[in-house]
Amino acid sequence: MITRTLLALTAGGLLAACQPAIPDSGSVNSGRGVGFGDGTFEAEQRARDAALANDSIDSAIAATTPAPADGSAEATAAETARVLAATRPGGASTAGGATINASPSNPPPTAVNAVGISNENNFDAVSGQRSIQDDAARVASNRAQYEVVQPEALPERTASGPNIVAYALQSNQPVGQQIYSRVGFNKARKFERACAQYSHADQAQIAFLAAGGPEKDREGMDPDGDGFACNWDPTPFRRAAQG
Repeated sequence: MITRTLLALTAGGLLAACQPAIPDSGSVNSGRGVGFGDGTFEAEQRARDAALANDSIDSAIAATTPAPADGSAEATAAETARVLAATRPGGASTAGGATINASPSNPPPTAVNAVGISNENNFDAVSGQRSIQDDAARVASNRAQYEVVQPEALPERTASGPNIVAYALQSNQPVGQQIYSRVGFNKARKFERACAQYSHADQAQIAFLAAGGPEKDREGMDPDGDGFACNWDPTPFRRAAQG
């Protein structure tokens, strides 16, 4: 009986020694996660975030991003960034097989004068054709040919005949208000026939005043008796004088 008890205890001890230890999540190192070794969960998360920021991850993301449409703002911005990256110091771009490095230390490009283009801005070329003294002599020659015209007073109006501007300013009756009496028959017909002779109302008013108007109207140019022939309007002249 005693022997059986000893054998059972021995077998239980051996089984306990072979069983792996269970991590204690409530110990002092509770910040450590299962499977992270000696590192904490926060350290492992930071390492994972850093790995996601690697170029390999960015390349994979870029490969799955659709390309912008041609002519769009995104496509233009991407092309501009590519050109700037290729031409900044340390980068290079090729055109026709030649490497171009956009660096201030590069020599200036060779100036090419095409046929027919003036070289007035090229001092070396101009100095070979004429000197500063030649230019001064040319300026003096041109200045000697200047003709200064002095201002003169405006000539007086010599043409005889009625002045419709003066008439518009001297009169004050509005258009359509009868001032002068008009008698006769077929006023409308005479008005149309008389006014049809003139291409402008100013010409009709001058002829009307020259024929004795506004008191007299033999041609029937002012049937309403307001003193203005063929619908002539003095308002523009009056406003000009006031303004």
